[in-house]
Amino acid sequence: MATPEQGNQTSITEFILLGFGTLLELQILLFLLFLVIYFSTMAGNILIMVLVVTDQHLHTPMYFFLGNLSCLETCYTTTILPRLLASLLTRDGTISVSGCITQYYFFSSLVCTECLLLSVMSYDRYLAIVKPLHYVAHMSGRACLQLTAGSWVGGFLASSIATVSISQLTFCGPNSIDHFFCDFIPLLKLSCNDPKLMGTLSLTLSFPFLLVPFLVTVMSYMSIISTILRIPSTTGRQKAFSTCSSHLIVVSIYYGTLLLVYMFPTAHKLSDFKKVLSVIYTVLTPLVNPLIYTLRNKEVKGALRKAFRKFMLGQW
Repeated sequence: MATPEQGNQTSITEFILLGFGTLLELQILLFLLFLVIYFSTMAGNILIMVLVVTDQHLHTPMYFFLGNLSCLETCYTTTILPRLLASLLTRDGTISVSGCITQYYFFSSLVCTECLLLSVMSYDRYLAIVKPLHYVAHMSGRACLQLTAGSWVGGFLASSIATVSISQLTFCGPNSIDHFFCDFIPLLKLSCNDPKLMGTLSLTLSFPFLLVPFLVTVMSYMSIISTILRIPSTTGRQKAFSTCSSHLIVVSIYYGTLLLVYMFPTAHKLSDFKKVLSVIYTVLTPLVNPLIYTLRNKEVKGALRKAFRKFMLGQW
């Protein structure tokens, strides 16, 4: 609840995203850099989605989840980068309160969805390596659809609860957000309301939709690594590890930066460092995911070569 004094203050109607305002002389260079990253990210992830849909050899649970991850990454990137590119080009970081809350809704929904989807992909690799005899029974087509739909619905549902609560807050100034997109902690800091209730809500929602998926992922890979180490032959260990190494790299990069960003939410001195980390998990991770899965995966590379031959021969 806002205090009477706060209630007498004029509510602001727009925010100013400061972004990378301290690097004014590099605005054009940053614009060109992020523009290249955006188009490369979209091209790479769309290519993976096309390959998963069109190549029969990729019609397996692992690649079904990979296709969904690529779809999520394209949405994820589009939520943040076009707005960032516009502000870098025009040097105008103004965004309405409703526009900021809308951006936060889609961003947070996709973050929760990705955490859930990465845990599902970890569980898929767990069944494939630790319990291969149960894999077909547990990863049927229906089960894959249910797990994927649950990830998307769960992510957007969790964000809806938090976003509705944020929309009830009163913002009375200042209106400058020291970030390049609208996130939960910066919005909460600008609120005139008691932050304790929102902090409690954030913690409550983080447990089932962020912490639990993270723990599932960690436990899955602990079992996977333990199983791989018990394989007697070196060739067998390498083959088993190759089926999950790409996903393990993606999970490590994503969760590593995500946890560092939100581990110290009130540390103002780390704001610039946290911006860099935010760039990694919001901008660079969607870019490198297609590269990681393509360069380290024989099936995807084979499908890519086949698609390229068809394109060159005009059979696409």
